[in-house]
Amino acid sequence: MKIHDLEFHLVSIGQTDSAAPIQSLLARITTNQGVEGWGESGLAWRPAELAARRESLLAVLEGRSIYDLEELHTLDALNPPPLRAAVEMAVWDALGRSLRLPLYNLLGGYYRRRIPLTVRIAGHRSVVTASIARERADQGFHTQTIAASGRVEEDLRALAAVRQLVGDRVELRLDGLARYDLDAARQLADGAEAFGLQFLLDPLRTDDLRLVASLGRQTSVPLAVGRTIGGPADAVAAVRCNAAPFLVVDLDQVGGVIPARACAAVAVAAGVVPVLGGRPSVGIATSALLHVAAATAAFSAANEFASGQPRDTVLREPLEIVDGMALLPPSFGLGVTVDRAKVERYQVA
Repeated sequence: MKIHDLEFHLVSIGQTDSAAPIQSLLARITTNQGVEGWGESGLAWRPAELAARRESLLAVLEGRSIYDLEELHTLDALNPPPLRAAVEMAVWDALGRSLRLPLYNLLGGYYRRRIPLTVRIAGHRSVVTASIARERADQGFHTQTIAASGRVEEDLRALAAVRQLVGDRVELRLDGLARYDLDAARQLADGAEAFGLQFLLDPLRTDDLRLVASLGRQTSVPLAVGRTIGGPADAVAAVRCNAAPFLVVDLDQVGGVIPARACAAVAVAAGVVPVLGGRPSVGIATSALLHVAAATAAFSAANEFASGQPRDTVLREPLEIVDGMALLPPSFGLGVTVDRAKVERYQVA
């Protein structure tokens, strides 16, 4: 079965607790037997580019077997990694539908059918952050990620306010968003020791993993690296210098399902805990994340869901989330059905 056609759609959907909408590039492939597959990434293309991009990429992809997934990762035309992730995702979806198997079975079967999630809370004053954290805890999200402001005192106030409202029932992570120099990051880590963080992600304004490792030796707060992980080679570099005990892997950033699982294998071999992270999704990428988490034993920690909650998705039926756990979509491929009417409704002109 071969790739026959390719479409790109740029969509934008608002979030319930953020002014910034979720903007996603959707990729749809169709095979010569009429089977479709969908993928999603955060690639920031403009609507006027889509036709030309589609034409040039279809010339490379048309006629390729959907079984040759590894080959996609050798094609220069599928750079940058978010583009490769979206196309690879769509091919996985089509392959699963053609074989009448869910993606997790194509990846070897599932270890878990309920996927623990962490919800991200960002862009608010400490008292508002704490209120949202309590609301999310009441919804069952017992792992939460607080996004840093870049101001040490303000971030510590937010952590204190959250911990006061939610107590010990929530495991907290802090994403430093690479906003600090080494001295400020050390102050942040020192102050955060009182709040029992699971980890502090990407605190330093640098890609130098040796500096991250140096910070880790100066604090008892576990560190995590994510923004520097663009594939398995970067995962190897991180574990070689003992940068952090946690490794955050983003399907978009590493270029798809195959390299994400390779990153997890590197982490496990080095005794590092891998965690799936990622940008907010309009439904398709989240579905892929759930299948990868289900089929990969190493991704047992809570995986990132979104910074807020999308007001809607492009899915015909929403993903089922109960008590902070996502239920694995049971159908073929990614297990979800994209609603073309919704894609058109949210399409960016």
